[in-house]
Amino acid sequence: MTQRLSKLYIENIIPKLKNQFAYKNIHEVPRIEKIVINRGVGEAAQSNKVLESSLKELNLISGQKGIITRSKKAIAGFKIREKVPVGVSVTLRGERMYSFLDRLINLALPRIRDFQGISTKSFDKYGNYSLGLEEQLMFPEIEYDKIDQLRGMDIAIVTTSKNAEESLALLKEFGFPFKA
Repeated sequence: MTQRLSKLYIENIIPKLKNQFAYKNIHEVPRIEKIVINRGVGEAAQSNKVLESSLKELNLISGQKGIITRSKKAIAGFKIREKVPVGVSVTLRGERMYSFLDRLINLALPRIRDFQGISTKSFDKYGNYSLGLEEQLMFPEIEYDKIDQLRGMDIAIVTTSKNAEESLALLKEFGFPFKA
């Protein structure tokens, strides 16, 4: 089963970007390589329940099993020992990536209160886009009664584009609601 955004990319976005940036080869056209969803859980060092609930929420949101990230070294100021769980992460590729992207653009982002669009300043010099969300309730999979605490997450969209301009054009074609 091909996802709607996957089909949109092949049929509409590739020809449009190929003309816009005058690419000679179809493989030069930027594409979304992967989406990484990350949530830092600082309290997890004290409570295992916090870590498990965060992992469960991330699994629901992404439709894929996440992993627990652990600290690489001890930091006394943050009361963290080496190899202590500090967060949860999931990397999406292929159909699951397009499915998550579709739900993010069309369901989750419009549900944010007082939403005026996402910033165009969150691109790095390689054309990857990072987005921080303050709460998990904007995703329809998460039920308000079943969460113990509001927690945010970071979403990194990794593209094959060479710069931010190409990446912005790609994400606009996918329908990202950027600020005017």
